[in-house]
Amino acid sequence: MTRATPMPDTVTIHVPFRLVKRGGRKEMQLPEGAAQPRRTDSTLVKALARAFRWKRMLESGEFATIAELAEREGIAAPYLKRTMRLTQLAPDLVEGILDGSQPSGLKLEALRSTLPRTWSEQRAVLNTALD
Repeated sequence: MTRATPMPDTVTIHVPFRLVKRGGRKEMQLPEGAAQPRRTDSTLVKALARAFRWKRMLESGEFATIAELAEREGIAAPYLKRTMRLTQLAPDLVEGILDGSQPSGLKLEALRSTLPRTWSEQRAVLNTALD
C-alpha cells in the first residue's frame, strides 16, 4: 500500500472450522490437514501423577500393601490398581500425554484397561483402539 491508498475500516478473515459436541462441551474442530494445537488433557496428566506418586509411596515402604494405601487415600483398591497401570506405559506415550501430543481420542479408561506389557504392543493396541 502507498500513502495515498486509504486503509479499510474492517478486515474479514475466513477461518474454516466446525463445532462438535464432546462430553457435554463444544469443541472447535479444524479441517483435515490443519495444524492441530497441542492440548494437555488434565484428566490424563492428573491420573499419571497419581499413579507415579502411589508407586513411589509403595516402593519407599511408606505403605506395605495396596489395600493399606487405598484406605489411606480414601479410594477403592481396584481403582488404585487400575490407575497404577499407567506407570507401565511406554515412555513416549507418557511424554505425549504430558506435552499434549497424545491422540485426540485417547481417554483414561483406555489406559486403565489391561494393556500389553511390551511397549510396542501398547502402541499398536492404543492406535488400533483410536482408529
